[in-house]
Parts: sequence; C-alpha cells; structure tokens
Amino acid sequence: MQTSIVPDSEHTTYLLLDEMTNQRASIWPEITADDANEATIVQWIIEGQFSRPIKIVAFNTEGGWSRDVTQEIALRLLKLNREGVALGAAAREFVERVTGQSVTAIV
Repeated sequence: MQTSIVPDSEHTTYLLLDEMTNQRASIWPEITADDANEATIVQWIIEGQFSRPIKIVAFNTEGGWSRDVTQEIALRLLKLNREGVALGAAAREFVERVTGQSVTAIV
C-alpha cells in the first residue's frame, strides 16, 4: 500500500503568521477551528484581513505531518488574480514578495 503525500484537507489546519506593521511584531492570529482551512485563509488574505502575511503553515495531526504552504497559497492567489479576482494591497505585496511575479491591478 502506498501512502499519499497529498494533504487531507478535511483534517488539515492552516495557520498564518502575520506581521503587525504598526507594532513591528509577528503574530499567529487567533482563528476558530472551523476557519483554520485553506479556503478561509485565502479569502481573508484577498479581503485584507491580515496586515502583512509572512508564512502559512498547514498541519494534520492525524496524518502526523506539517509543512510550509506559503508558496502554494501565493501561487493560488496569483492564479485567482489572473482569473480576474482583485487583491488588496497586503495580498498583492504578499504574492509579489513570495512568487517574484507581478499582480494585475483590477479596478
């Protein structure tokens, strides 16, 4: 039997390290268990609910793994932007910093 390296999103928790620009400190914002998923983190980045996203970590205690998914989330946001989704200033800066690619401004 071969073990899959693909995360089980149903039991995977996502946390985001946010740099509070006015305090020069990085925090792991509180998030409910129901909201600690990939879709919510992506949506909240798009909406600008984080000051300056630094790192996103996914973990699955049942599967016994954790990993940095920052690049994956940034690429997902870039793809959404290229499909017409407008990104806020913090989301644009995050995507450009992590991927090195420019984000399209949508007005």
